[in-house]
Amino acid sequence: MNVMTQEEKVEKKKGSSAKILRRLLIPLLLLVALIGGMLIGYVVVGGQDIGSALDYRTWKHIFDLVFAP
Repeated sequence: MNVMTQEEKVEKKKGSSAKILRRLLIPLLLLVALIGGMLIGYVVVGGQDIGSALDYRTWKHIFDLVFAP
């Protein structure tokens, strides 16, 4: 029989919460990097104001320009 001691149960719980945190943290950091890169590219490199960089219509227009037939 496989009998787990109390210490093994605690170690297993710590490992599973670390995996869950890692699985949530990595996509969140990637999303923050994507948004930060788009804002830096639009405001710093493009020379536009931050107000239009946060507007949904601006990014829709850029998307339409890039993927237009």
